[in-house]
Amino acid sequence: MDKPVFVYITYIRTTPDLLWRALTEPTFTKQWWNTELISQWSEGSPITWETGGVTIAHPDQVVLESDPGRKLSYAWHTFTPEIGQLHGFSDELLRVISSEPRSRATFEIEPIGEMVKLTVTHDRFEPGSTVVTMISQGWPQLLSSLKSFLETGEPLSAHTDAARQARQRPR
Repeated sequence: MDKPVFVYITYIRTTPDLLWRALTEPTFTKQWWNTELISQWSEGSPITWETGGVTIAHPDQVVLESDPGRKLSYAWHTFTPEIGQLHGFSDELLRVISSEPRSRATFEIEPIGEMVKLTVTHDRFEPGSTVVTMISQGWPQLLSSLKSFLETGEPLSAHTDAARQARQRPR
């Protein structure tokens, strides 16, 4: 069986620089994602996630590739009991997702006229992954919120509720 991969492409009326800032600056990520990503954003730099009063830090949670305005890749966050409690994960769901290998999220930024093509690839999943099912439901909402935020100044307000519901359903 092939390893699952999630790919999402969207076009955003913005600049590569502004999109990069929205992906990497905590004040921006908090606005469209309700999560602060804190890092130096150079290859090998750790990433700390702060969301809903929970801090997620782990030595394997690092930047894998960084080319400002073009490409960003990082190891996906660690599933801790605190994040499970924040999102209402059952003990069984937390056990399952915590046992899966760490995945990778990659953002490719390509200017096209007055807009930017953003390709998000989330991979390194094993067949039957529960996390890939969860992120496949969560990323479209988050990226729609990002697009809305960059184009209008307002993120989608309902994205956190829908993403939370998607994460609670084991597949």
